[in-house]
Amino acid sequence: MTLAETPNYKNSSNPFLTLNYESALESLGDDYYDEVAAEEFPQHVLRWRNDALLPRLGLDPQVVKDEDFITAFGKFQGRKPLLALRYHGYQFGEYNRQLGDGRGFLYGQVRATDGELYDFGTKGSGRTPYSRGGDGMLTLKGGMREVLAAEALHHLGVRTSRCLTMIETGLPLWRGDEPSPTRSAVMIRMSSSHIRFGTFERLHYFQRPDLTKKLLDHVIEQYYQHLSAEQDKYVLFYAELVKRVAELVAQWMAAGFCHAVLNTDNMSITGESFDYGPYAFIPTYNPSFIAAYFDYYGRYCFGNQPSICHLNLQMLQEPLKAIIDKGEMEAALERFDEYYEAEYSSLMLKKLGFENLPYSETVELLNLTIEFLKDSQVGYHEFFYEMARTFSSKWRDEPGFVMDNSDIVPVPGASGIFDDWCILYHQILNDFDSDRTDVIAQTLAVHNPKTALSRPVIESIWESIAQEDNWQPFYDLIKAIQSRR
Repeated sequence: MTLAETPNYKNSSNPFLTLNYESALESLGDDYYDEVAAEEFPQHVLRWRNDALLPRLGLDPQVVKDEDFITAFGKFQGRKPLLALRYHGYQFGEYNRQLGDGRGFLYGQVRATDGELYDFGTKGSGRTPYSRGGDGMLTLKGGMREVLAAEALHHLGVRTSRCLTMIETGLPLWRGDEPSPTRSAVMIRMSSSHIRFGTFERLHYFQRPDLTKKLLDHVIEQYYQHLSAEQDKYVLFYAELVKRVAELVAQWMAAGFCHAVLNTDNMSITGESFDYGPYAFIPTYNPSFIAAYFDYYGRYCFGNQPSICHLNLQMLQEPLKAIIDKGEMEAALERFDEYYEAEYSSLMLKKLGFENLPYSETVELLNLTIEFLKDSQVGYHEFFYEMARTFSSKWRDEPGFVMDNSDIVPVPGASGIFDDWCILYHQILNDFDSDRTDVIAQTLAVHNPKTALSRPVIESIWESIAQEDNWQPFYDLIKAIQSRR
């Protein structure tokens, strides 16, 4: 069934059903997906609507009603086809072909006001051919966590998918990692694409280079349009993907974010961050920090994220080598570290108040900062926020004034490193004219918001919901994140 044949599509008053949906992925044919039906839920309670995204869709938040969200994304009335996408993936290093959209589907694709194509993807919308014995559902807590992760990362400057809406659906669910029965929800994720590294890996597994090329042409046409007319567009695509992924993981590292499950089926072909499960923001700087309780050997620990992303890009060469010369891909991948270091250094300098510094000072300051954070185990986010909160022109006068009014108290073993850091920071400040002090203060404030999405904060929010059905702390937290307070 085409979009034009979808019941009530053209005559609906629901603004989500009158959007100009495109059949970009659908037009590739059913080698890439299965048509599915959504679950019929006993209850529909709107818990989150992301009004900030509506203008991008050409919609007025004042006009779109709560019931419009529920009808479109809770009851799934008036939209067909719904497509469960097929993919494989390397999960904790082992190839798994029992994958695919197991609790979600591609609801539709929309060309937004910025000219970019966006996916509406569901999570928790019921069983599909890829549910592998699961119930196809999403816990309300899991949905809440993804909403928070996406908003926090977006407002920290990370290129990420975002949640358009979350609707509680009234089913009791049993999970091993939550007190059960627990509550259910369906969520709509708005992302640049749901095509994954694993989408290509599946085609390679079935030895279908023809379908690989067809999909790669689609990816370039839709998401790398500036390359579509280039004679060597395929290798240029891979080279740009390397750059995007390197910059993305640098953004995670600067934000102190641990994705937790960097399997190849969780990596987007557009280099966007998405699919948030047991993620965490690090409490202190610890490269060995593990976010997922089932990551027994720390494969996806915080400090491993750059090397894992590099490895996943390397493994992507296998399905792509039927179209792109492997030597050219290897040459492109060799620049990963260069892109990563440039982005990470730039972001960390901004967290320290500087737009740029000479290379030698950059290296020295960042190394000393990380050494102090690692040895002292002061709060990662708290340290930078305290810098922003207490920054003063007095810091130029002598090293002892640097962070003298902050709440940061280094452990005795790290006090010497902290003294060295204060001396260096004082020295760098005095390399600038005094009239730059206000600019440094503003840079610190912009890049170090007070609100941090720590696990205790998330658990406190969930406790209010689970015990009292009190959603106000959730909304207050999102408001603080969005206003960067």
